Amino acid sequence: MPINVTMPRLSDTMEQGTVVKWHVKEGQKVSSGDVIADIETDKATMEQSIFDDGVIARLVCPEGKQVKVGELIAVLAVEGESPADAVAGAGAPPAPKASAPATKAAPVPAPAAVPVVTAQAVVVEDGPRTRISPVARRMAQEMGVDLAQVRGSGPGGRVIKRDIQAAAENRSAQAPAARAAAPAALVAAQPSAAPAPSAGAIVVGTTTVEVPVTNMRQVIARRLVESKQSIPHYQVSMKFSMDALLELRKGLNAQLAPMDVKLSVNDFIVRACALAMAKNRFFNASWAGDRILVHEQVNVGVAIALDEEKGGGLVVGVVKDTDRKSLRQISNEIRSLGEKARTKGLSIDEMSGATFTISNLGMFGVDNFTAIINPPNSAILACGAAIEQPVVRDHQLVVGWE
Repeated sequence: MPINVTMPRLSDTMEQGTVVKWHVKEGQKVSSGDVIADIETDKATMEQSIFDDGVIARLVCPEGKQVKVGELIAVLAVEGESPADAVAGAGAPPAPKASAPATKAAPVPAPAAVPVVTAQAVVVEDGPRTRISPVARRMAQEMGVDLAQVRGSGPGGRVIKRDIQAAAENRSAQAPAARAAAPAALVAAQPSAAPAPSAGAIVVGTTTVEVPVTNMRQVIARRLVESKQSIPHYQVSMKFSMDALLELRKGLNAQLAPMDVKLSVNDFIVRACALAMAKNRFFNASWAGDRILVHEQVNVGVAIALDEEKGGGLVVGVVKDTDRKSLRQISNEIRSLGEKARTKGLSIDEMSGATFTISNLGMFGVDNFTAIINPPNSAILACGAAIEQPVVRDHQLVVGWE
């Protein structure tokens, strides 16, 4: 019997996913544990492994296509079964025929006129000498950019997001007269005394580049709106003297230097929050509309920004039982979660179960900002940078860290 490979649920909130890249081809033998694809979820781009031995009979889902969880994306033929029989037994759609293309419609200046690049075409363009990030590959497909004409500016000549954007800008500068027809029509349709355009309106006379939004960023935007609408928000801002903490950190790091351990300010903040939550249980809770769910386990989520080459966006890595762990344990876990999030992607377990979240922008020089609660938490801590400035200590004006 053939094995149907379906879109997996790689996060607790995932409803659909995108096959960013296939690492296998039809007819290729695979073994259990082999990585066959990169899947973009609502939280990260993650590797998808196969759990059986066999031959890839059909890649049903093309790269760049978004499908729902549970939908068929590939068919695996097991030992003693031909790929054709496997495809027929799985009920997979037939392979596209290499027939003459359909009659082309008149050029349309809208983005929908950009032709869809099939997975097979991408494989040809992205040969063994070409390296391209998953998000850049998908942008090239959606914007109709020929990868063969793009020179990568990333590490080792890798084609990244900004290269695709630059190629699209160069192409738009040389666009045919048909592309200019839309702005002209918009000008004719607008009243002569029209007010300045608001956010989201089309600005006539400027060069605009469409940047596709990843599935993860779409979900982040949707969840933030839902959070503001469904969870009561109010903001409280406080300043703290950081002199004692910075002095303690300096001393501990000097002692831990021979072991190649370096504690960050964020590590201290995470532990302090965990201990405070253990004493103040309503900070370790979730809003459930008609009731409050108070959690016994203290799990602190740490916001992790992803690189543009990984599609950008934000994920939350979770340190479980944070109040029961030492500074060194917390530091090691946060560093491990950050590295894994930016390379392989975090597992469902590593992103689930946060009862409180910390978002720290201090390392970017931000001294004050407001964060939106990460559902289903009841609170979030937004941390800015510690700044050396004039402060009052014991009725005296001195220099301190706040």
